Parts: sequence; C-alpha cells; structure tokens
Amino acid sequence: MRLSIIIVNYNVTHLLRNCLNSIQQYISNVDYEVIVMDNLSPDDSWKVLIDEFSWVKFIENTANEGFAKANNKAVDLASGEYILLLNPDTAFEEDSMKEILDFADAQSNFGCLGVRLHDLEGKFLPESKRSVPDVFNSFEKLFTPFSSKNKSKKGYYRNDIAENNIAEVDVITGAFMLMKKNLYLEIEGLDETYFMYGEDIDLCYTLLRKGYKNWYFGKSSVLHIKGESTVKDKKYLENFYGAMQIFIQKYYKKQNPVQYQFLKLGLKVRHFIAMLQLK
Repeated sequence: MRLSIIIVNYNVTHLLRNCLNSIQQYISNVDYEVIVMDNLSPDDSWKVLIDEFSWVKFIENTANEGFAKANNKAVDLASGEYILLLNPDTAFEEDSMKEILDFADAQSNFGCLGVRLHDLEGKFLPESKRSVPDVFNSFEKLFTPFSSKNKSKKGYYRNDIAENNIAEVDVITGAFMLMKKNLYLEIEGLDETYFMYGEDIDLCYTLLRKGYKNWYFGKSSVLHIKGESTVKDKKYLENFYGAMQIFIQKYYKKQNPVQYQFLKLGLKVRHFIAMLQLK
C-alpha cells in the first residue's frame, strides 16, 4: 500500500465526516487506507460514521493521552509506505495526492511535506511554511501580531516563499504532514512529551538535524477549519505556551543558554498577556 492517512479525532464528528467525504471524492489513482483514532471524545456521535464509512478503520482510544501519542499509536497500525497525518478539520479540494507522492518519491533525503492551507474564507494560513523558532523570529511572532502580513520577509513565517511555490522549508504544520513510515518510526515519531501543539515543530526540526529536507508544496491547497475542537481558555493557553517551553528547553537550554533565557522570558510574558486578555 502506498499511503496511510492518519486522523486523530476529538469531538468534531461533523468535520470528520466532511474530511472523509473529501478523501473519497478527491484521492484517486493511489492505493490508500484511512485510520481514524478517536481520542476519547466526550461526544460519541463519531460512532455513526463507522457504518457510513465502512472502508475506514476506526479505533477508539481508551484515554485521551494527547495528539502525539494518538498519532503514534495509529501509525504503528499503518500499512502504507507513506503516512499522512491529517487533521479532521481539513478537506481536500482537488485530486493532487498522486502528484504529491510522485514529487516526494523524486526527492533525495526526503523528510516531510506540507501543502498550502487556507481557511473558510480562502485566506492563506501562514503556518503552512515556517522557520525553526529562535530568539529573533520568536519575539517577532510573540509581540508583533501583524508580522505575518509582511509578504516578502523571512521570519518565523516564510513569507519570502510565494504561496503557490514549491520550496524547501524548515517547518510545516501537523494539520497536513506527509512522510515515509519507516522514517517516522526511525525517529520515533512525534515526541509524546507534548500533549498538544509543538510536536510538529519538534518533528520537523529533528528531521533537519538528521540531514533530511522538508518541503512546502504550494501547488496543492487544502481547506483547514482551525480551532473547532479547541476552546480558547486557560487550559488551551497552558497547553500552547507549555509546548513552546518544552521545545526551547529541549533544544536551547544546554546548547544556547542565552537564547534559552530570552525565549523563556518572552513566553512567560506573552502567556501572562494572553491570560489577561481572557478576562
């Protein structure tokens, strides 16, 4: 089998149905399977999809252990040469999967690949192509809300790369992440220290450090309806900023302690500001 599509679901049955319909409609000329791991959703309405999509392998997780662990469990069961980590709040809009896989086949030292993501209004999502966080681009991201609007600057977001181009990048998003299964297993998958957020950045950076190349494939677009399964509350902020703290501690604390202290302070300040804005 050429491709295994891995979807971790949490309480978004209506979006998961749309995602699965789009896969069925737009992926052709590719031998693929779909594995859906439900991460102990409070709402068990997703079970109605089992009969509706009998060609999908549904798995009910016994605990919500986080996004990384759920994906890793599903990948262990996958049969494909390639795996595609795909969010349930995404939808295919064109038949480009074979072209994407053929492109991946042609690359030497292929790490992972992401595509052009856009929201319901058609607006490009800049997290589709990013740099590895460092002290400079992280401060820009944290304290300059409109930094992503600079259309030509290379910062945390790779605005120097046109939306529809194909280019090497440092980081893509876990909402759509393609890589070879054997490589995923070789690097031990997503780091399960992260409960949610940050694990995609970590995986991309791990690949770069091992000499692999990560790609942004802007010729293909996928809809991403962000945040439907996430309430922007205190717990969300703790998960988000906690994930960034895990990343900088893992990669900067020993290797670059000065950058680590600046990044640690910046994250604490931005987290504090975000908490105030909730009130």
